[in-house]
Amino acid sequence: MTAPSNLRGIACMVLAGGVFIGNDTCMKVVMEHAPPLQVLFMRGVAATLWCLPMVLVLGHGRQIPRIFNRWIMLRAAGEIFAVISFVLALPHMALADITAIYQISPLILLAGTALIFGERVGVLRMALVGVAIVGALMVAQPGASAASIYAVLGFMTAIGGAVRDLVARKVPRDVPVLVVALAMVLFVMVSAGIATSLFETWVAPEPRHVLLMLGAGAFLATGQFFIFLAFRYATAPTLAPFYYSFTVWALLAGFAVFGNVPNALAIAGMAVVLASGLTVVVLDGRRHAYVISN
Repeated sequence: MTAPSNLRGIACMVLAGGVFIGNDTCMKVVMEHAPPLQVLFMRGVAATLWCLPMVLVLGHGRQIPRIFNRWIMLRAAGEIFAVISFVLALPHMALADITAIYQISPLILLAGTALIFGERVGVLRMALVGVAIVGALMVAQPGASAASIYAVLGFMTAIGGAVRDLVARKVPRDVPVLVVALAMVLFVMVSAGIATSLFETWVAPEPRHVLLMLGAGAFLATGQFFIFLAFRYATAPTLAPFYYSFTVWALLAGFAVFGNVPNALAIAGMAVVLASGLTVVVLDGRRHAYVISN
């Protein structure tokens, strides 16, 4: 991977964090009125309404059957496991809390790339990821809820997310990014539809909830596009520290929507996350320069 390619991947990861947190915020608001799996299914319908026309307009309609590629389906399985765990925890935890717990996903991802793909991670990079985790916890400051069953669901979210992102490396590169995003949306929607019909009693949505779900669907489709593109541009070790931008986005959303004001410790945590990420960028740049000079 070249340095410009890595920078594009990092930009995509940070943007993915922002739009995914926008999606989570919309869902959390609607979950005050409707059960979580119903909300997840509604979001899936909305995301399909955004994503499918884009796929068709861009001329990828003939590629849609490729959503049944085994690697795409395996990636979807990781996504389903992650997102259902997440939405079951979301109504009962602060957005920043569950986002902070989710931040162990990069460690699982780094271990997976070392064990499965044989990538060299390095002690210093792992240490920087560990520092970034500390920063993320400083930002979120999880309280008593972190000891609950919902925190366990947060850890399950992290495992599913790591599986999803590991498998992304194996998806054929000639499959259009939007087709992969559509696959994630469709498989999660179908799974949520089955689950809500079995375990929940539906609540009629209000007009504002429909609008929020349309917004969540747009955020989801965009986020899937950016995060898949990130792993096409850059390696998992390079992207890992930038998972922590999700926590920063979650804190900002909490302030804007739910009135949560960050304290001094949270601001210090943001600085730690940013410093860790920038250090990895500098190290990657120096390594790239060394490879070229030799």
